[in-house]
Amino acid sequence: MVTELENIQACIDKLRSYQSILDKQTIGETHKSIGNSVLSSSYFKDTAQQKTTIKIGDDTAAIPQADGSHLLFAAEGIIDSFLTADPWFAGYSAVMVNISDICAMGGLPIAVTDTIYAKNSEDSTHIWEGMIAASEKYGVPIVGGHTCYHSKNKALSVSILGKATENLLTSFDAKPNEKLILAIDQNGAYYKAYPFWNASTTADANRLQELVQLPYKIANKKLSQVCKDVSMGGIIGTICMLMNTSDVGVEIDLEKITKPKDVLWEKWLVSFPSYGYLFSCREEHIAEIQTIFSEKGINCDEIGTITTPKELIINYKEQKIKF
Repeated sequence: MVTELENIQACIDKLRSYQSILDKQTIGETHKSIGNSVLSSSYFKDTAQQKTTIKIGDDTAAIPQADGSHLLFAAEGIIDSFLTADPWFAGYSAVMVNISDICAMGGLPIAVTDTIYAKNSEDSTHIWEGMIAASEKYGVPIVGGHTCYHSKNKALSVSILGKATENLLTSFDAKPNEKLILAIDQNGAYYKAYPFWNASTTADANRLQELVQLPYKIANKKLSQVCKDVSMGGIIGTICMLMNTSDVGVEIDLEKITKPKDVLWEKWLVSFPSYGYLFSCREEHIAEIQTIFSEKGINCDEIGTITTPKELIINYKEQKIKF
């Protein structure tokens, strides 16, 4: 479990200044122009979708279908510096993170499309190779998109469709007194100098496809209604996002979080794992959720509690610090 941390206050002070965490704390600003919800398409007047409200704030839009299921739709853009520095991994990541967004809704991925801008076709070769590698490993086809081979700069975005049953996971429904659960695949290592914990590119395809289905299983066993995939900003940034969409607070115990032995807390708490999810649930469901993950070799810890005051409290030994 946790290793000794000499100065928790200094660690948290550093975390407060991380741009990736600051971005997550203010992420609600990104959709102010359209609000927190929209009405579904006006072209399906004879179905259950008519005048259905779609909430905005999750990484994935969940669009109700006539049979009670949900069509899932998400997209990710990759910054140009990442594309230039590591085009293969940027391509791989663009597919991988979209799949994680679908999983966090308790869904399964259907297919992805892409938009690529490059100087010429050769300039996009490594990006394509990375996307195809992820597509094949996760078993999610690339079914089309848009390319432009006469651009001054590289650009990449990937969109994804998925499907969930009526048992949807969202980040809107965490309730006070529920327990916070953290599941991360620690069977990996950091990828180069990035704050990215890679348990994907070196993993077996069958394993990756099994892991994709675990949040779907949790949703349909009705063990939880709440999930958020751990992304940029790491554990702390993702908790901040969950607090925003559910309008709740969180209190965590640092000593309950498992991390790789030689990784400093400051780094681990902001790391982006290739497979990492936060759930909230009632106490009686903790053991079953942990079993679902542990059977596949995934660390799964109960790390805290959903609270009423909208603030993040971090406990370590006798110290209690407001983030």
